[in-house]
Amino acid sequence: MQTGNFPLAMRLCRKTDETPCSQARIHLTDWRKIRKATAMTTPYIDPTREQFGAFAKLPQDTPISMLNLVKLRDAAAYRRYSKETAPILARVGGHVEWSGQFEAVLIGPDQESWDVVFIARYPNAAAFIEMIRDPDYQRAVTHRQHAVETSRLIRLAPREAGNGFG
Repeated sequence: MQTGNFPLAMRLCRKTDETPCSQARIHLTDWRKIRKATAMTTPYIDPTREQFGAFAKLPQDTPISMLNLVKLRDAAAYRRYSKETAPILARVGGHVEWSGQFEAVLIGPDQESWDVVFIARYPNAAAFIEMIRDPDYQRAVTHRQHAVETSRLIRLAPREAGNGFG
């Protein structure tokens, strides 16, 4: 039986009087349940410094798309964010190129669901950075920070589409 991260299991087991190996399995099983139960409640709202640094190191002069997956706690606040940022998005040359309604997870964690799903297109990464540094955007983003329970923001580089997958 695989117990996963053994050093983690050992640290968890030191909190009990039981033997490490038997408790490691119990604690890791509990840990997996906790991770599964909290996957959607981990608040991914803003990028970390490391994430933004990695983003900034990628090419800045090529078109990009940003896949947005958003779980809301306050839909009205998100609507305010959307309304206030739409002119800024347009000003930097961006637009929403695709928007859809989440229906179901076919592959992936069952507990994930999203209230807002869209892809925003920018003429280049520099335009995206210009947008988020805009003072009007920085005021409006407080509505997003209040509205979002968790989210995923994924940078995509365009490539030629074909008849096959990938």
